[in-house]
Amino acid sequence: MTHTHDLTAEQTAAAVRSRDLSPVELTRHYLDRAERLNDRVGAYVTLTPELALEQARAAEKLVAGADDPAELPPLLGVPIPVKDLNMVSGVRMTLGSAAHADLTGFADDTVVVRLREAGSVHLGKTNTPEFGLPCYTENDVAPPARTPWDLSRSAGGSSGGAAAAVASGLAPAAQGSDGGGSIRIPASACGLFGIKPTRGRISHGPVVPDLFGLSTNGPITRTVRDAALLLDVMAGPRPGDMFRAPGVEGSFLSYTERPPGRLRIARSIEAGVPGVEIHPDVRAAYDAASELLEELGHEVVDVPLLWSADLVPHFETLWAAMATLTPVAPDREELLQPLTRWLRARGEATTAPQLMMAHAALQAAMRTVLPVLDEYDAILHPTLAQPPALIGHFHGRSPEENFERQKLFTPFTSVYNVSGQPAVNVPLHWTDEGLPIGVMLAGRPGGEGTLISLSAQLEEARPWADRKPGIWHA
Repeated sequence: MTHTHDLTAEQTAAAVRSRDLSPVELTRHYLDRAERLNDRVGAYVTLTPELALEQARAAEKLVAGADDPAELPPLLGVPIPVKDLNMVSGVRMTLGSAAHADLTGFADDTVVVRLREAGSVHLGKTNTPEFGLPCYTENDVAPPARTPWDLSRSAGGSSGGAAAAVASGLAPAAQGSDGGGSIRIPASACGLFGIKPTRGRISHGPVVPDLFGLSTNGPITRTVRDAALLLDVMAGPRPGDMFRAPGVEGSFLSYTERPPGRLRIARSIEAGVPGVEIHPDVRAAYDAASELLEELGHEVVDVPLLWSADLVPHFETLWAAMATLTPVAPDREELLQPLTRWLRARGEATTAPQLMMAHAALQAAMRTVLPVLDEYDAILHPTLAQPPALIGHFHGRSPEENFERQKLFTPFTSVYNVSGQPAVNVPLHWTDEGLPIGVMLAGRPGGEGTLISLSAQLEEARPWADRKPGIWHA
């Protein structure tokens, strides 16, 4: 039997437009599932039933009065939650921190405005680690975000709640953000498709600064088409943005229907972080993806490691500086988690010349690497070095050990935040124990279309969306 939450976001939108599905009943369905199951998966920090039902009723009226359903907004009536690092006016916003447990959004982030203009319904705010800093989602304001494939394991981070919601059938799709892998990491841990777009593709306005250009918003979905649809909705600059992505020919959704042709794809499993161990299941997923790409007619070429371990301290300098950007009242600093306090102390101790030199060193490295990568249409890596981590693997350790474990877990993702290139997680592999293992494809700056086209081809060859964890049927 097909349930409402079996539908993709695109199918849900089509059912609403055709009046086969009521936005109000749809919203109630997802609110009910979230209320019943959220404590088990830690997907949401805050649910907004009154706002969601108000928006759903407005969507229902719009559908009823439409002369031409095709002219209705593309996500009309579709519930899409927002990460708790993003601001929604009048809605609680904790930033994953007990220090901000009572904060209320005073404006709408641009990505929230665009999701609302597309007709989506705001179910609530998804779980995130404190200030989005770690690669796992365990905070002091909500239960840990868990992958529904094994509830003893983390959904990853920092968009862990978003991924847990989509993978558990608590939302058809979700908005996330990615500053060092924060869309791709949880997408891999939860068996989902996720896109980190090109730098400047989606505005961070009106409040969050661009600064180093590491972070961007993006979609987390079950299918490539859903991700492309959400990216079409989210994309676009805002006056005052420091970065603007190259233009795209046509919609991102149209690329799911364009054969990619024969591509030249680089691959590398070498990590630029010292001491990394690649799990056998990760290596198996990487090799299987390489073989599939060759079966589909692509040229796959091994390339050596293009960035050295010397870059890691420079990235750490930027990351620690970014940890200082969120204001915290002096009398509430004691509520911050040890890792956050440690990172903020490192950032506050960094001098302006040290920060500028770190940024300059990273840019110099990219000026060497990008011309080499430009010879390829895409580059394949593992997304993570290990399968989804057990709850507590990082949390509760000393900050130094915690951070070191995170580096060993996620050695592949951050470089593409530094370079600004688009990158996706493709959920092609599951272990014998049923744990998802993703692979990452990165593209040329502005090359989301190629990645979407290639990912759609991989999805057609090895479909994954019908694979569901046990909690899906709860």
